[in-house]
Amino acid sequence: MSWWHYLVLLGIASAVTFIATPFVRRFAISHNVVDYPGGRRVNTQPTPRLGGVAIFLGVTAALIAQIVGEYFFDWGGPFIILGEFQLGFLGVAFGLFLIFLTGLLDDFVELSPGIKFLGQIVAAVVIVASGLQISVISNPFAPGLVSLGIAAYPITILYLVAFANVINLIDGLDGLAAGITVIATTSLFLLAAALNRQEAAVLAVALIGACLAFLRYNSHPASIFMGDSGALTLGFGIGVISLLGVTRSTATIALAVPLIVVGIPIIDTASAIFRRLKEGRPIQQADKGHIHHRLLRRGYGQRKTVFIIYGWSVVLAVGGYLVATMDSLVRLIAFIVLSVVSALIIWRLNLWGSAVEPHRGQDRQVTTSKHED
Repeated sequence: MSWWHYLVLLGIASAVTFIATPFVRRFAISHNVVDYPGGRRVNTQPTPRLGGVAIFLGVTAALIAQIVGEYFFDWGGPFIILGEFQLGFLGVAFGLFLIFLTGLLDDFVELSPGIKFLGQIVAAVVIVASGLQISVISNPFAPGLVSLGIAAYPITILYLVAFANVINLIDGLDGLAAGITVIATTSLFLLAAALNRQEAAVLAVALIGACLAFLRYNSHPASIFMGDSGALTLGFGIGVISLLGVTRSTATIALAVPLIVVGIPIIDTASAIFRRLKEGRPIQQADKGHIHHRLLRRGYGQRKTVFIIYGWSVVLAVGGYLVATMDSLVRLIAFIVLSVVSALIIWRLNLWGSAVEPHRGQDRQVTTSKHED
């Protein structure tokens, strides 16, 4: 596909999300799908939380446009979605719909953690059944390939569910989850386009376009939150893109690239799990020890905190691209730099320390974009 095809898809996803968001916002308010201040929530104004619907509509519109373009205008030469990948695409589309539906139900009725997790598992199983699996990797210690055999199924399911949840957990400030998704997915899009993984590039550019438009309403001060319908869909979508594009390679290094470009949510989630286990608390118990909380307690406002995390995300996204595309020496240097920078930030913010530990004598009240995770 040419670059103008991708720009058309990005424009369609952006336009549909941009137009749909005000309507979704009014619907959410009229049906009381709203985050009110109080409890674990620390937002100071009631704010509707169905933005994920607008994001999903934008992504869906772009994918439909791609199908129409393939059928009527020969977009991409050989069919990308309607051709040999057709059956897989139907499974991927259904899996994405199921994860969106799981998040949407949670936005309306607040599903129990067990039911929400079951919905994520079912969506991931559908994706794996469509043929997208981490089944064979190169042997990092000797020539040849390593087949994961039957273990490919649980490994891929765990991979997708993990991606869905790391974006959900980082969604704590206005514009944070959508912005990180744009940065990480742009890196994956460039890799997919360079490797001619056009189905991955199409889904990536649709996510980018939808998130860019949503940021118009979700940046601080946000007039709408994406909710779980948005956060779960975005995380799951990034996982699917990596399966379609990067991880379909047998190279072991390819498995690390998506983990690098989405490094901040992964680091934040891993730190929260370690911190809670160390303190003898359930890992699902909410606290205020996430990256954005610690930056806010150091005196940064919402905008500065978000932009600091954006900057870190850009470093990881560029580093991930270098790791995937450059020769061994550049790859090693990039990996070392990323590791050192991230380790310093983890140490400086004391991410493994107590969630209630004040910084510099301050423990400021913070305003976040959704319920705390």
